[in-house]
Amino acid sequence: MNIKIICVGKIKEKFYNQAVEEYVKRLSRYCKLKIIEVADEKTPDNASAAMNSAIKLKEGQRIQSCIESNEYVIALCIEGKQLDSVELSNQINQLGIEGKSNITFVIGGSLGLAQTVVERADFCLSFSKMTFPHQLMRVILLEQIYRAYKIIQNEPYHK
Repeated sequence: MNIKIICVGKIKEKFYNQAVEEYVKRLSRYCKLKIIEVADEKTPDNASAAMNSAIKLKEGQRIQSCIESNEYVIALCIEGKQLDSVELSNQINQLGIEGKSNITFVIGGSLGLAQTVVERADFCLSFSKMTFPHQLMRVILLEQIYRAYKIIQNEPYHK
């Protein structure tokens, strides 16, 4: 299975980078993982709705330039469907059974995802109704992908 994570912006904090590196190492047993960072746009304070839309559109174009036509795209967005860990593992496993071996997760920037990215997605996933920093979301997503593979393999993992 090939898992790709496309995310807006770079991780600046060392502790987030360390967590990402740990899950990348752990996941190497289960899948081929690729993380692509696209540039984020600076959002001025008190930006207008039109400015925010333009920023999301630019970031969305960068994201879409990294998506191949054969990829099953899962967009992380607050309006998406909430799954528990077992349901996510079942979905990943089922995609593999169906021959969909290229799964791409997309994490937007601080303003979220452009509508064009959401429309391209095959599935929209929400981790919560709460908003998380996109840097932390990368760590949470990697942990849940790792947990999904542990569940698929019927291997023990802390609860």
